[in-house]
Amino acid sequence: METVVLAGNPNVGKSVFFQSLTGIYVEVSNFPGTTVDVSCGRYRNYSICDTPGIYGVSSFNEEERVAKEMILKSDIVINVVDAMHLGRDLFLTQQLIDMGKRVLVCVNMMDEAEKNHVHIRTDRLSELLGVPVIATAAAAGRNLKLVRENIAQACTGHKTKEIAAMLEKPLLVCGNFQEAVLLLEEDDFVRLKYQQKPCGMRDASYLARRKRVNQMAKEVLIKEERTTGFSEKLADILTRPATGYPILAAVLGAVFLFLGILVAQKFVGFTEGVLMKQFYEPFIVSAVGRFCDPGSGLGQLLIGDYGLLTMVPTYILGLLLPLVAGFYFVLSILEDSGYLPRIAVLLDRFLNKIGLNGRAVIPLLLGFGCVTAATVSTRLLGSRRERVIATALLGLTIPCSAQFGIILGSVSRLGLAYTVFYIGIILAVFCLVGKAMDHCMKGESSGLFIDLPRLRVPRPVNVLRKVVLKTKQFLKEAVPVFAFGGIAITVLEVSGILNWFIQCLSPLVTGGLRLPKEAAMAFIMGMVRRDFGAAGIHSLVLDRGQTLVAVVTLTLFVPCIASVFMIFKERTKGEAIAIWLGSFVLAFGVGCLLAFGLSLF
Repeated sequence: METVVLAGNPNVGKSVFFQSLTGIYVEVSNFPGTTVDVSCGRYRNYSICDTPGIYGVSSFNEEERVAKEMILKSDIVINVVDAMHLGRDLFLTQQLIDMGKRVLVCVNMMDEAEKNHVHIRTDRLSELLGVPVIATAAAAGRNLKLVRENIAQACTGHKTKEIAAMLEKPLLVCGNFQEAVLLLEEDDFVRLKYQQKPCGMRDASYLARRKRVNQMAKEVLIKEERTTGFSEKLADILTRPATGYPILAAVLGAVFLFLGILVAQKFVGFTEGVLMKQFYEPFIVSAVGRFCDPGSGLGQLLIGDYGLLTMVPTYILGLLLPLVAGFYFVLSILEDSGYLPRIAVLLDRFLNKIGLNGRAVIPLLLGFGCVTAATVSTRLLGSRRERVIATALLGLTIPCSAQFGIILGSVSRLGLAYTVFYIGIILAVFCLVGKAMDHCMKGESSGLFIDLPRLRVPRPVNVLRKVVLKTKQFLKEAVPVFAFGGIAITVLEVSGILNWFIQCLSPLVTGGLRLPKEAAMAFIMGMVRRDFGAAGIHSLVLDRGQTLVAVVTLTLFVPCIASVFMIFKERTKGEAIAIWLGSFVLAFGVGCLLAFGLSLF
């Protein structure tokens, strides 16, 4: 069975080809980095692999390392290029040909090119490259059947003459064209494999390939003169700071109204408060109670306050499922429209100051839906250092939508001044902690190399598929974590350890935070579920200063038990413990300072 690898720049539509060939849906995204893993399937006698979007076969980042390994092992490469960025994308095409790979080229998005009065002579491009070239519009299904029927026609093409002349010595070292080209281009992994020093020919090889690609693009591209369209003007407005930031603020406000009000309060109020609390839980408690004493250890484990058949399904189906699906719905619209990478560009300079880059927009935004899901999404960040910083900031300063809705309700009762003060404190902690971690952790943040796709109206089918896929993936990872968390908290409650924790925390709550001792239970419950803690604070009778202290401390307090388990899964034990303890210390430290400051006034 031959291995066929789909390769191309980010946002060229490789995943649509993968779906067409294998019948498997893979996330289609307009944000580079969201497909870090390799997806594989079968088509006839071929093993088909979809790789992350790359600009060249090299090892400059995680996506390129993953894609390079698959390309080196492949028998055939289906190279998907964007008709609107032909000159850019053909650099990778020519590199694959220089490496001696059997290549089939698909010039995709021809429908968009035609709308923009761009015409491509694919027959002439095939002659110049020496490999089959098929014009496609994958999203519309145009010529996908032709691609499937012509995989076997893939062949080696015409190499760049100047590069072929440079390969004499590298070929003696490696014995094959693909590694010889990478050695010529000073790929670190290949150099170390053969213990070779940099040859100093990388720039010359790049320039030779770029010159050939530019000549080809000039010969096959026919562009008609046209005026700047509305899409281009809007794209410029969205990335210009003077106009981009106000628009971003309006978009985020709309996102909050949708997630924080409509989904987190209205819809979740129905799914959790009515469907699960009023119908499901009474039914399951009654059914299980016939065979098991609810007060026994087994009864507590199954149908207790934190039981596997009560809290776990209520939390997952009643609370998390609507929130996660709602957030992925918003995220999919932002991705499919092409707006999300523009948010990354706008915020890149700010995020650089705290050790991150624009890519961190995804997990930080996702955290306002669910910190557990956001912790998983930190995988797309370019380095371990960035993933640790992002995870710490998520656990410390980003309230999930369920918690944030309740907190906002508590703060809004205090008036506009207190609300602004609350937001200012959380933002200050976010910036100071990020800056401190950036200063203390070795290394530097990776740069933001991002392709800005064209703005377009999101495709409803694509959005729906992404919501279903991502929600299913999240539930697959989260359900075991929640089940284990329910067992752990039940054991703590039955053994009496939970009450001991409350007694230990009470002096700090009453003495340092100057809150009533009943607030200690709210913080303990916040460890289990953040909205439990917020609801506990909301139900207490507090003055304005105490309310501010309580909501600030609770926001900065340790993540819920599900998020903690996910942090331990994604990070090392040492990093996870440091993040958990750091959240605990900082939350009470900031809360105590705030309580002391308010007492002076």
